[in-house]
Amino acid sequence: MGRWIKPEVYPLMAAMGFVTSLCIFQLTRNLLLNPDVRINKAHRTSAVLDNEEEGQKYAEHSLRNFLRTRPPEIMPAINKIFSESKN
Repeated sequence: MGRWIKPEVYPLMAAMGFVTSLCIFQLTRNLLLNPDVRINKAHRTSAVLDNEEEGQKYAEHSLRNFLRTRPPEIMPAINKIFSESKN
């Protein structure tokens, strides 16, 4: 495989592998946990499901709950340096 792939392609392969894994993760999460996706034949017969609690649990996952307590900054140290005013 080494002679077929140039070393310059490794970062691109890493990025594509990361993005592909994110897509697979999201598709699997939606397939298994999303309350609107109904695989079971018994659940498909009902047009409207009364599952508000399940939908709320799906929407308020642990990552969202963790990020809700964090400040909305990507790089707080750099933001602090540039936001200091010098009079």
